[in-house]
Amino acid sequence: MSSAITIRSIQHYLYCAHRWGLMTINQSWAENAFVTKANLLHERVHDFKNSYVLRGKKTFTSVSVYTDAEPYNMYGVVDCLEVKEAIRGITIPGYDKKYSLTIVEYKPKKPKIENFNEEDLMQIFAQKICVDAVFGGNCEAIVYYADVKRRVSLPLKEHFEEYDNKLRSVLQEMRINMAKGIIPPIKKKQYCNGCSLRDICMSSMKPIYSIRSTILKTLE
Repeated sequence: MSSAITIRSIQHYLYCAHRWGLMTINQSWAENAFVTKANLLHERVHDFKNSYVLRGKKTFTSVSVYTDAEPYNMYGVVDCLEVKEAIRGITIPGYDKKYSLTIVEYKPKKPKIENFNEEDLMQIFAQKICVDAVFGGNCEAIVYYADVKRRVSLPLKEHFEEYDNKLRSVLQEMRINMAKGIIPPIKKKQYCNGCSLRDICMSSMKPIYSIRSTILKTLE
């Protein structure tokens, strides 16, 4: 059985694999204004008091999801899951109607050019895999940008095979790096200005092996 991976770490890996390695393998962490703002947004969204029922639509916040199916074996938390009555949909124990599910992921700021970032889309696609595994059906997904108060639908169903192949490849890369204790090199043209780890990042273009792995090898 391969090791379980958090959905959030998939977004970190795609944003910057080097940063992911510093956090996951070397256990490095630092916060800045961008991280703090995002954390405050998610804390507010995840408050169970924000769950509500309105016009036949039930909205649940901070929904834990997972799948132990290979090659995924991942878990995480969905910011918000909207459950709406539908003619064709899933059944929920205790309810006599059918429902459609929609993931809503909250982000503090909309990208300047595109409607969504690839790393955010893949994070939400991983959430979809887990939601579909837990509840059944074929859920929709939306990203909500707090700065412009806008919801953007994501084309996860239309490009399912493409995103699924991408996710499988990324998960494989992550597990190989974790098993070998490798911190991936910094990508060319990586945007680092807003990164909270900028001051402690070892800006080398070669793979960096974790201190933990190096020490363990000397003790063998």
